[in-house]
Amino acid sequence: MSFWREDGDGVVLSLRVQPRSAANRVAGVQGNVLKINLTAPPVEGRANDALVRFLAQRLGVSKSRVRMAGGEASRHKVVRVEGLTPAQVQERLGVGDS
Repeated sequence: MSFWREDGDGVVLSLRVQPRSAANRVAGVQGNVLKINLTAPPVEGRANDALVRFLAQRLGVSKSRVRMAGGEASRHKVVRVEGLTPAQVQERLGVGDS
């Protein structure tokens, strides 16, 4: 299993987000999800917005290429990133495939 799957011209990521962390960071692969720590609280969509901004910055793409595809109200989220290959996503996030 992997935390990503190819989807047309992009990659779909399975994430587990830990809000209210000390820093925004990629915490590593746990099973078939990628764990992300965010400083934002999980209220009024702030953690989701922070997640999109963080991923766009780390992946070197515009925020419009990163969109929530599921789990908006959960710690387990699905995000679609357009225009990158799985290898590019793994390299830019600094993680290998599990």
